Amino acid sequence: MGKTASHGEKTRVDNLNTKTKAGKVLDILGKDYPDARVTLNFHDPLQLLMATILAAQCTDERVNRVTKNLFRKYRNAADFAQADLETLEEEIRPTGFYHNKAKNIIRCCQMIMQQFQGQIPRTLQDLTALPGVGRKTANIILGNVYGQQAIAVDTHVKRVTHRLGWAQADDPDKIEFQLMAVIPPNRWTLACHQLVFHGREICSAQKPKCNTCSVATLCPQIGVHPKEIRRKYVPEAD
Repeated sequence: MGKTASHGEKTRVDNLNTKTKAGKVLDILGKDYPDARVTLNFHDPLQLLMATILAAQCTDERVNRVTKNLFRKYRNAADFAQADLETLEEEIRPTGFYHNKAKNIIRCCQMIMQQFQGQIPRTLQDLTALPGVGRKTANIILGNVYGQQAIAVDTHVKRVTHRLGWAQADDPDKIEFQLMAVIPPNRWTLACHQLVFHGREICSAQKPKCNTCSVATLCPQIGVHPKEIRRKYVPEAD
């Protein structure tokens, strides 16, 4: 009689299979989206940090329209730290949740001036100590400014990796750690951009284009009725 695999052995096999599939998916997405990158406009670490804070519950396109004028007025952390709250609120109003965002931006830049000599921190611990900065925002800075491999989990990354079976958690921080076990470390930053682009173009929340998806054969959601997919993922907003 053949030997039955233990639970631990089965888990290792399942992880290996998921890693193998993930590598194939990312190879395909790399060809589909050769220009995948952060789509927020910025010229320095501070600008990307401010833009990422504004991008919460807002499209990158709208944020870019707002920051076009915002970054002409506020050129460094000291400028934002000294900003008038009500004025800043009006300047960023189109991004939504403008009161909390304006308050966090001012407090964040005050802390940058007081504790980091006006420079954007280079570690996850220091970045997440800033008001309004969570792991996703910190990882965007680390991965796209400082060249550190990092996984930033936004709504697109969450949705696509759930459908692909790479992650199961609802909490973005937990998803980040689940993806660390699946995606090769040297691909973390780029993989997130590829997944975001795929989420926007093909694997949308309400009407995923499964019939034209280049990674459909590697997706466990294929065969599931579109209404079932929508019922599970419709709460998310693109």
